[in-house]
Amino acid sequence: MTDSNQKIALVTGGATGIGKACSIALSQAGFTVGIHYNNSEGAADALKRELGDAFTLKADLSTLEGVDTVYEELKARGGLHVLVNNAGMAIDAPLFSAKVEDFDQVVATNMKSTWLLTKRLARFMIRKKTGRVINISSVIGSTGNPTQSVYGMTKAAIDNFTKTAALELAPYQILVNAIAPGFIKTRMTDELPEDVQAEIKKRIPLGRVGTPEEVGKMVKFLATEADYCTGSIFHINGGMYCG
Repeated sequence: MTDSNQKIALVTGGATGIGKACSIALSQAGFTVGIHYNNSEGAADALKRELGDAFTLKADLSTLEGVDTVYEELKARGGLHVLVNNAGMAIDAPLFSAKVEDFDQVVATNMKSTWLLTKRLARFMIRKKTGRVINISSVIGSTGNPTQSVYGMTKAAIDNFTKTAALELAPYQILVNAIAPGFIKTRMTDELPEDVQAEIKKRIPLGRVGTPEEVGKMVKFLATEADYCTGSIFHINGGMYCG
């Protein structure tokens, strides 16, 4: 058991991309960060060393066993103060050629894991009558996008889940919000052809892509300062969608 005064934050998919930026921002805010990963063990270990006061958790969050593993680890550490549901994936395909097995995998990774983990870990926050849940959604959940029918569906579901969970958990002083990033500079987006990136930038009024650090700043704000915000979807997209 660790110090009962220790503030613990869990970031799922917290070793790379947006998740890494969230982990760093929360560490800078004074949290002991649990860096969850499923496949990125090397990146998780490297970030743990960088942050110092952090720990890693390996789990498949689309399964009850994986969620139970996370629960038991946090229980041993005294609970949880902030949960960032960031882990996600996309398998792009036109509607008529999309595979059912890909649908199942994306839904399980993006949507089922968010529901399972919040359901299980909110118990720590209910006991203390305080806590923050921050779900990482996407602008695609509001706008739609060709070839991303499944991904967009899961993100729209996360937006609705955020609003519903906020209503149910408000009596326990638990705040539930979501962040919907637009086009963010990551390794995946860097691999897009330059002409595709240029076309995307044309759709962004600010004329540039966002950074993972800008999402991390919003996570830090929601985790530490936004005392009267719950049930909201915060769009970070340079103006490409105004929700």
